[in-house]
Amino acid sequence: MKLGSRGRYAVMALVDLASHEHDGPVSLSDIADRQKISLSYLEQLFAKLRRADLVKSVRGPGGGYLLLNRPDQTMVSQIIVAVDEPIQTTRCGEMGGKPCTGRLERCATHDLWRELRLHIIKFLSGVSIKDVMSGDVKGMSGVLEQI
Repeated sequence: MKLGSRGRYAVMALVDLASHEHDGPVSLSDIADRQKISLSYLEQLFAKLRRADLVKSVRGPGGGYLLLNRPDQTMVSQIIVAVDEPIQTTRCGEMGGKPCTGRLERCATHDLWRELRLHIIKFLSGVSIKDVMSGDVKGMSGVLEQI
């Protein structure tokens, strides 16, 4: 299973943005410094986030970025989709790509991994930036952390 750096960094950046925007627009350089993310990488991510209507930019002195919606209305799944970060749990191309085994059939565990992907997407669709900021993600699964 893979969730790459684009999705992780975009979520980190928007949580940071939401945590600091009470004073007005937040500069990407401030987010980069606090989160230890490359400024040029953040610029690429925020261009995608802006096109997805998750953030808006404010130009001029004191400019930066603001969330377009409230933190409780911005879901983690929206952020990941906005930065083109697929959640891949199978080795096949589920959307019409090559089959799991490289031949015509799917592998024996295909349905298991596809369902895991769908559960992950459902989970991330129920978690807002506000949940992450307040720590309300802990215990959402109902599973004790023994793994």
